[in-house]
Amino acid sequence: MKSVRIEAVRKTFGDTVALDDVSLDIGEGEIFFLLGPSGCGKTTLLRIIAGLTPPSSGKILIGGADVTGQPPHLRRTAMVFQNYALWPHMTVAENVRFAMTVKRTGRDETARRTRDALAIVHMEKHAARKPAQLSGGEQQRVALARAIAADPGCLLLDEPLSNLDANLRVEMRSEIRRICKQTGLTTIYVTHDQKESLSIADRIAVLRAGRVEQVAPPAELYARPATTFVAGFVGETNFIRGTVERVDGDTVTVRAGEVRIRGTAAAPSLRASSRAVCSVRPEKLKLGGAEGGSNEIRAVIRRVVFLGELTQVELEAGGSLRLKVLETTPRALRQEGETVLVGCDPADVSIYEDDDEQA
Repeated sequence: MKSVRIEAVRKTFGDTVALDDVSLDIGEGEIFFLLGPSGCGKTTLLRIIAGLTPPSSGKILIGGADVTGQPPHLRRTAMVFQNYALWPHMTVAENVRFAMTVKRTGRDETARRTRDALAIVHMEKHAARKPAQLSGGEQQRVALARAIAADPGCLLLDEPLSNLDANLRVEMRSEIRRICKQTGLTTIYVTHDQKESLSIADRIAVLRAGRVEQVAPPAELYARPATTFVAGFVGETNFIRGTVERVDGDTVTVRAGEVRIRGTAAAPSLRASSRAVCSVRPEKLKLGGAEGGSNEIRAVIRRVVFLGELTQVELEAGGSLRLKVLETTPRALRQEGETVLVGCDPADVSIYEDDDEQA
């Protein structure tokens, strides 16, 4: 396994800036996610790490060595693509052996690596099958086994679960994490699926328009997003715009119409009378009010959506404020038109400068 360092990487395609001064440090054995919407530059960055696309400027270091000018086959990286890229005329075992055959790896070593890689992904019983005889999840395992057998220092995954159905995607999340941790491979994984990244990653870099917005472990990223873009992209949130009334250290009080909200400053430049936007997750809002009467808002239920184990309740407060609450489904569902108190702990409210662009 190898560490990966990305130093001030920039990539342009004509007048289009795909990556703008991106720098990241990825540790040995880490499962590191590049997360962001389509067009944010995450796949371009992965291809630059792999050597498939040259950067316009900047460096890529793998294991401390500068590989920026090296071709892909000298970088000791292995890439798993969205479509798996399995040879249809080869068996599972032959597909796994392929890269080692090209590199002229010895017969005994090739056999050992093939056997071990198939065992890691639990596909040893299907070694003689062709790809067409496998399910999507099984094909994904074979693609992973082929990458593992190549003995890379770094594993690169480009939206590997995008072709699977919803249930299989959930199953494969835990399998991919198990496989990466069992092999100890440094893994860089590209996706636009927030739940996928939160459930697998050690750390996540959120990209937006070619720039890094935040790098953090999943729990920190979700609980303390650094910007309103991250708050809105990673999971759901309620945005409440208003004016700063008071700043006491990290605690900020915001007035939004008839509503007063206290929370934690996510921007050090917040000042009294400045415009601000508050972010609070739907599951952190409590119907009936929060303990101690914190951040209480009187609201009217406008819509109730039953989601099985959860119920989504949409509220209106003060004629213009819209809020969404997620709660464990009660025995009796809430009624539309009902007036309720809703509140939340100030520790669960992040407050940002309102730039009118991200939220």
